[in-house]
Amino acid sequence: MAQRFSAPSSSLGRGSSSGVPRSLVVLVFVSLVLCVVGVREGESGPLHAVRGLFQAVATPARVAGSFAASPVKGIGNVVGNLTADQGTLSDLKAENESLKAQVAQLTEAQNDADTLTGLLQLRSTYDLDSTAATVISQSTDSWTSTITIDKGTSSGIAVGMPVTSSAGVIGQVSEVGPTSATVRLITDESSGVSAMVQSSRAQGQLVGSADGSVRLTLIRTDQQVSVGDTVITSGLGGVYPKGLPIGTVSNVTKSNGSLYYDVTVEPLSSASALENVLVITSVSAGQQATADEAQAANTQDRTSGTSAQTSAAATDAAQTDSSADSGN
Repeated sequence: MAQRFSAPSSSLGRGSSSGVPRSLVVLVFVSLVLCVVGVREGESGPLHAVRGLFQAVATPARVAGSFAASPVKGIGNVVGNLTADQGTLSDLKAENESLKAQVAQLTEAQNDADTLTGLLQLRSTYDLDSTAATVISQSTDSWTSTITIDKGTSSGIAVGMPVTSSAGVIGQVSEVGPTSATVRLITDESSGVSAMVQSSRAQGQLVGSADGSVRLTLIRTDQQVSVGDTVITSGLGGVYPKGLPIGTVSNVTKSNGSLYYDVTVEPLSSASALENVLVITSVSAGQQATADEAQAANTQDRTSGTSAQTSAAATDAAQTDSSADSGN
């Protein structure tokens, strides 16, 4: 049988003898030529112009693609957070709780610093001989208004000593033990403070009541007192230093035929907010009412047969004596 031999096929037109397609060789050659021409022609050549045109045409497509990919990236971040291991989440939670505790501690420290600064300013402004104390409890019954402080006889505290907050007068020591003392607040119905209206110098007696309100008594209707006036200690009786702030007038009324105003006073300090206080350990002669002020108080109310000074001094003294008896 005769055998047929086919002639070897030629690779011309499909590739070089090494198997590399001629089209690839042509593209590489053209690319090299374009690179050389692009470098040599500078920024103003035709090749750069063509490239700029293609970039301008392609920019909207690139922006649209980036916009379309944004939700996918966001979802990827959410998925990554959701798939975070439990240990990482626990660490983050613990760190968050620790930071919250630190913020609370710093806030409390700042509040304490502000309160102590206020007490120091009050002591310096009025040149008070005093001892700082901390409030450790408040009265729990509805018929007394008192607080308990952490200083007693071992710290030089005695019955009758006035007590102030950083805002002003809050009361008077009524009972005292070795390491603690009870302070009767000015809102207590058995409390009384010799006081006056700062602007008009009208003398009166500040008294508490069972409902916790505070009134300024013995202010005659021919004297000046208005809502918003500041009420301060008068220094009569020698118990409270003169000029300490107590509160502001919140209401003034006059009953028909009455010789006196019914004056309600809003204390500057709230018992519920008391934390640190000053106990005034001594009152100097310069911190008491002057002779002229005492005389003015004596002549303020002649019609009742009892001067304002005598009434005020008697009330303060009675409170001190009764407090001393209860302490003994």
